[in-house]
Amino acid sequence: MKLFFLLTLVASASAFVVPQNNAVQKTNLAATSSDMEEESNSVSRRDMLFTGLATSLLFVPTTASAEDASAIKNVFVSGATGQTGSRCFNKLLADKSVSVVGGVRNVAKASKSLGANVSLKHLDVVEDSVDALASTLEGVDGLIIASGFNPGKNLLRMAAAAHEVDNVGTCKLIDAAKKAGVKKVVLVSSILTNGRAWGQEESPGFKITNAFGNSLDEKLESELYLRKSGLDYTIVRPGGLQAKAPVGELLISGEDTLNSGEISRDLVADVCIASLTDPKATKKVLEIIEDEGKPPKVFNGLVM
Repeated sequence: MKLFFLLTLVASASAFVVPQNNAVQKTNLAATSSDMEEESNSVSRRDMLFTGLATSLLFVPTTASAEDASAIKNVFVSGATGQTGSRCFNKLLADKSVSVVGGVRNVAKASKSLGANVSLKHLDVVEDSVDALASTLEGVDGLIIASGFNPGKNLLRMAAAAHEVDNVGTCKLIDAAKKAGVKKVVLVSSILTNGRAWGQEESPGFKITNAFGNSLDEKLESELYLRKSGLDYTIVRPGGLQAKAPVGELLISGEDTLNSGEISRDLVADVCIASLTDPKATKKVLEIIEDEGKPPKVFNGLVM
């Protein structure tokens, strides 16, 4: 949380080149490793395709200024029992410089998985009103939105659930954040949310992911809403999510450049947390995957 970015623009000699000869750059970020369960994903890292021009970021540890360190002290994680949200929550718990609260639908149930001595609050983006959500976020400086619809809960109403949670519910939470005076919002989204705009409708990644309730289209609506909200934000777009520890070095690319690839949820959580305080992540879209050709490194925070 106290790490700062050093921005470095470099031409990547090992850049991926697409058939259309679009120039591509890739970014190496520090990575973390921990033992996590294996999770299958239909997209292969060997099919990673980069298009467009990406900003290359060199990440090195440094100490944040007192102003940066004090900007975000109270963090709220929505979807704190989810696979990505729980990682964000638990990593923040280990950071003694901040206070963290987990937003969950069922506090009693969540206490069994997250611990009885942690701070949890009821939060339901579908059922709660904007005023109720704003009351829940009172006193919060930074918000990580890691809540998302679960396609496995009701296969017959995936489209409705995706619309309720990833679109309308998330937009309500953004309104509540603004009303509550939240300083920074980090939204966990997905690569290819804007795939239609850059000719990716027929790509395997877009077809497979959007088949689950048109989730990419719904996520795009909440992304656009956040960008127009006036709030400071970072939109984190990971590739295919993996429950296991990182197996490759973290890559970051510019907006609307990645159409495939996988990434450990551990790394997604690291990037989300670092984005809360890094000024270079202000109003940016970060698309992230792993490079299986390079071994993972210890994640030391985002330093641009």
